[in-house]
Parts: sequence; structure tokens; C-alpha cells
Amino acid sequence: MAEVTFKGNKVTLVGNEVNVGDQAPDFTVLANDLSEVTLADTKGKVRLISVVPSIDTGVCEQQTRRFNEEASQLDGVEVLTISVDLPFAQKRWCAAEGIDNVQVLSDHRELSFGENYGVAIKELRLLSRSIFVVDSSDKVTYVEYVQEVTEHPDYEKALEAAKTAK
Repeated sequence: MAEVTFKGNKVTLVGNEVNVGDQAPDFTVLANDLSEVTLADTKGKVRLISVVPSIDTGVCEQQTRRFNEEASQLDGVEVLTISVDLPFAQKRWCAAEGIDNVQVLSDHRELSFGENYGVAIKELRLLSRSIFVVDSSDKVTYVEYVQEVTEHPDYEKALEAAKTAK
């Protein structure tokens, strides 16, 4: 498993680590209207999956804004942001902040995404900051487990991976 810290303290990631070349694991998360969303719902598209601990905190907010801005320039790429925030809070935040180019999803109910992608933080019941790019045939083409949860991911590498995935 990836070695990850939160504010300098080592945390335990629960689940299965995902690597480039793996078949992307399925998951079930909730949309802001409480409908279930799975990986299969976006089948046939390239997906950039941006994972944040909590949408309403500084780095998470900046990460979500950055991918929201970039999403309109990513032809054929669907951008998903996943956190454990409640769908109601996500919906309210997105409306207030004008986030409309990415689909913001909640893993609060089952931690299905968190455990299937190895990003569920045992000690905090949050998701560890990470990025995954999944191609149209559901192969993982890019993975970044950010080593310090409070730091930014490598936006440029993630965006380039999404642009070149098929």
C-alpha cells in the first residue's frame, strides 16, 4: 500500500491499491440527488477521478476548482470528484461555487470507492487525496496517491494522462 501522511502523521489506507495497467475496480457512490453512480455508468469514456478528503477545505476546494476549469478543455473526458462529504453538502457547495463541469460524488455511505481504490483512511473515515485516470476500456492509465494528504496532486501529469488516454 502507498505510504501516506496527514499533517505529518502516518495514516492507514484501507482497501486494495490500484496500479497502472489494472482493470479499474467498480464502485458505487451517490450523486447529489442520492442516485447511485458506478464506474459502469461512464463506460466507454475516459475518466479522470479526482479524490479529495473534504470538498469544503482549502486544498480540496482548489483541486476541485482546477479540474472544473480544465474539464471544458478535455474532449471526451469525464471528470469525477469523489469525497465522503454528504451529497447535500456537496450540492450546496457546488451551487455556491459555480462548479458545473465535473460530477461531484459522495462515498459516505459504503466507502465503496475508498476501499476498492485503496484510499479510505482508517483513522479518519476520509478519502486520501489521489488521482486516477481510467481509459475507455476501463484500464487504469494513471495513478497518483498524494503522499501528504494536505498537499496538491500533480495537476499537469494528471491532465496530460487524461488527454492521452483513449
